[in-house]
Amino acid sequence: MTCSLFHPGLLLILSGLIIPFLQGTRRTLFVLLIPCVALISIWNMSFGTACSIQYLDYELTLINLDALSRIFITVFAITVFTGSLFCCKQAKSKELAAAFVYAGGAMSVVLAGDLLSLFIFWELMALASTLIIWSVQTEYSWRAGMRYIVIHLLGGVILMCGISAYVNETGSILFTAMQPNSIGTWLILCGFLLNAGAPPLTAWLADAYPEASFSGTVFLSAFTTKTAVYVLLRGFPGTELLVYIGLFMIFYGIIYALLENDMRRILAYSIINQVGFMVVGIGIGTEMALNGAAAHAFTHIIYKALLLMSAGSVLYMTGKRKCTDLGGLIQSMPVTAVCGIIGALAISSFPLTSGFVSKSMVTQASVDEHLLWVWLLLQAASAGVFLHAGIKFPWFVFFQKDSGLRPDEPPINMQMAMIFFAAVCILIGIFPDFLYGMLPYEVNYVPYTAAHTLTQLQLLLFSGLAFFVLLPLMKRTLTISLDFDWFYRKLAKMISIFILTSLCNFQSKLSKKVSALKPGYYIDGILNIRFSLAMGMGLIMIVFIISLSYFLF
Repeated sequence: MTCSLFHPGLLLILSGLIIPFLQGTRRTLFVLLIPCVALISIWNMSFGTACSIQYLDYELTLINLDALSRIFITVFAITVFTGSLFCCKQAKSKELAAAFVYAGGAMSVVLAGDLLSLFIFWELMALASTLIIWSVQTEYSWRAGMRYIVIHLLGGVILMCGISAYVNETGSILFTAMQPNSIGTWLILCGFLLNAGAPPLTAWLADAYPEASFSGTVFLSAFTTKTAVYVLLRGFPGTELLVYIGLFMIFYGIIYALLENDMRRILAYSIINQVGFMVVGIGIGTEMALNGAAAHAFTHIIYKALLLMSAGSVLYMTGKRKCTDLGGLIQSMPVTAVCGIIGALAISSFPLTSGFVSKSMVTQASVDEHLLWVWLLLQAASAGVFLHAGIKFPWFVFFQKDSGLRPDEPPINMQMAMIFFAAVCILIGIFPDFLYGMLPYEVNYVPYTAAHTLTQLQLLLFSGLAFFVLLPLMKRTLTISLDFDWFYRKLAKMISIFILTSLCNFQSKLSKKVSALKPGYYIDGILNIRFSLAMGMGLIMIVFIISLSYFLF
């Protein structure tokens, strides 16, 4: 084993185990200090392999640092710090503990230089994020968490099968760029895409994230999908299929966000939409496109956390999450409203915000590669983003009608976290070289040209006009949007009913057969107590699992 520096991901994981034993000011200082230590440590490391372990015939690389991994670790650490500041006074210790383990798993995935280490921390993320969802302790969060973990365990099985096949084919566990030209690489790609929220299993994100607490959703939005973006950047750059998948995700997210009434589900669907832009960039595969995908992941984590903090503050102070129950909150929550509006402008790529200097790199890459049809769709999608997240969310929550609600501003720590991220969104938008300097490839791109700025302003202007012209159609009602999860929920219930019915029929027939036996003739299960117990416990477990799936799905 060689390890020159301590591992920032493991630092957060171990810190998560300590948090439940801390209270009050000690806990607050601890959760704010640890991400700062992780951030400082990653910037004091030199590029290359810093930590490896020999396991059987393979070398596990726990730290393999380069520019791509460092930019993701940087934004992860910043988000853990700000998310902890946002909830340090209000969150339960077990939620904060799970959040730190979750973030540590994400950092460890990004630093992993081999597929086995990546898989271990990948699954740790799935378990820890499920605990975040469950920490609310409501029936809805329990059911959503169960569906979430089932989907992610399925993804883990697919990924593990892919890794096994890949190692069998190549004899190597190193995580390097690969092409989907074998069963192993195809399965690995599918496992990565499931965590990115790609079709067909897309609905898990909007199903589970809004059921977490007001603060848990902030952490959830930052890590699972962005680690998926990272591994796609690392493993499958230039895979053309990703362009089509990314475009589907973009428009899927827009359509469902426009249909939604729940403010946090609106923002959850917009995560899928924004990750779609990153996936398109990875599929294009040029240095400009890959830089754009990495830059957009960085800015998206920050402005999406800001939006969810704003929505979480509203939920925390009012107890309401549906647009039909909200409105006019800018009167009593001006700080929350202004921060939410800044996040909405950033996600809409408004000039002088972070989204403008990152998303435009992906659209410019499509122009450079003469992909006119991709450019047109990305431009149309940018208008759609402004409709659902740029205008719809702040309009229905903070403006529109007067709901009669007069909540106070959230506690000062929550306001400080929102103000900090709002400032970051603006500073990156004004000084993009700070972000560009961290990207994996040299940047020769100037976002603030007259043509680009005017084009974007015109796009946003006409999109905004369309919103207010169509406002009567935009008003939300108490409806439910059916998503792809409807299919596997119904299918799971049908299968459960069929199996339970079959078991009942089998038990009835078996009872009749046993009762018809002559005295002295018994089945082996009655004579052999160990076999009898095993058979009984097996039947109980089968019925329990099937019944559980029936009630959860």
